[in-house]
Amino acid sequence: MSNISELLLNNPDYSKILKKATIVSAELDIPAYLVGGSVRDKLIGKDNSKDIDLMVEKNSELFSSELAKKLNVKTLIKFEKFYTYRIPYPDIEIEIAAARKETYNPDSRKPNTVTLTSIKEDLYRRDFTINAIAASLMKDNFGEIYDPLNGISDLNKGLLITPKDPDTTFSDDPLRMLRAIRFATTLNFKLDDKITSSIKKQAERIKIISYERITTEIIKILSSEKPSIGFYKLKETNLLKYIFPEIDIMPGVEVINGHSHKDVFIHTLEVVDNAAKLSNKMEIRFAALVHDIAKPPTKKYYKNKGWTFHGHEEIGRRMLKKVARRMKLPNELRDYLMTLTKLHLRPIALAKKNISDKAVRRVMYEAGEYIDDLMILCRADITTKDPKKIRKYMSNFERVEALMQDVKLRDEMRAFKSPVDGHIIMKAFDLKEGKLVGLFKKHIEDAILDCKINNDYESAYKYMFEIKDKILTN
Repeated sequence: MSNISELLLNNPDYSKILKKATIVSAELDIPAYLVGGSVRDKLIGKDNSKDIDLMVEKNSELFSSELAKKLNVKTLIKFEKFYTYRIPYPDIEIEIAAARKETYNPDSRKPNTVTLTSIKEDLYRRDFTINAIAASLMKDNFGEIYDPLNGISDLNKGLLITPKDPDTTFSDDPLRMLRAIRFATTLNFKLDDKITSSIKKQAERIKIISYERITTEIIKILSSEKPSIGFYKLKETNLLKYIFPEIDIMPGVEVINGHSHKDVFIHTLEVVDNAAKLSNKMEIRFAALVHDIAKPPTKKYYKNKGWTFHGHEEIGRRMLKKVARRMKLPNELRDYLMTLTKLHLRPIALAKKNISDKAVRRVMYEAGEYIDDLMILCRADITTKDPKKIRKYMSNFERVEALMQDVKLRDEMRAFKSPVDGHIIMKAFDLKEGKLVGLFKKHIEDAILDCKINNDYESAYKYMFEIKDKILTN
């Protein structure tokens, strides 16, 4: 394919920007190209890209300023040291960079020196040949492909190859190792053998990358059609032990006296893939990845019982506080993962025995707004291959789901709270706002959920005095 002008113009919002870029290129006599993932996605038929990456020869600041004016955008975000500029256009991120060469320090992925150069040299410095394809935005040959590294051939083969020796490519910017795994997963491409070998050798260098960038790549892998591909490759290339050590230690099966257990790593990735089939919601897939995070540290063998993982759901919940800090996760996502990890066994336990309204109410109360996601996670957690077990389990599980769909019950649980509020508790026991007040409220709410007392003010107030010594003397 030598010209993709039709592909570039088939999206009105996208084509408007590119046409303006063509006008600026002609007016300023500055060669301009669409490059990188923007071209790759067009070539493989992904027309949902929210990014436009432009590369120009000569003056990138002047070009960027003029393009921003033509798009009626007053703000221009400048990265002058790297000859790069960003136009915050509504719904589409536009980045313009000058054709350049770079050198790097060993302890940073940021370029140490940046030198202006030609389009060919610029494409040669990029991460993979499939991202080193350019399309002209010049008036005379708009849409003409420039592909000096045969990126289209590699795209057609479904193969990831680096323009330079991969040892150099990954040493310059170790984040590219993670990007290789991400592209292999999201595009379902094969890694060139030299890439796999190079990542194994240099995996430890990923430690110089910020966790914000690492987490972004992990989330993109989780958002793919089959996330397990990425995590198996992360394990194979030794990257997993540096970016997610709690998952890295999961593989393996021990056998004692004929008793064995599931390989937690394989099971976890089956659950992640199941979740991906059931929902596009990345957060559910993340919960699937971490729901058994505490199984390795809680694994014990008992002669009469075999292997157990007692308390792994609660210990996993606590572990996620540390994981979230390290990975720089937003507080809302942290709390979501902690809640689903803590509760992931509860609906399953209900499905294995007689279901009581009380037990269902308690799970719904504790899960709160996450109850639907919890049920999807539990469904994904069914990885047995025995059809009899699946039929038996699912019939009970579907009864639990049916109860949880009861609108009246949902409304009750959403509105549920202690009939005695914090102000009454503080006044009754001369307390200041704090942990003790919270304990009183929790004990009262638990008593109502367990049907020990009625859900009314009088019963709750009386119960508050019955438990005061237990709470105030601890």
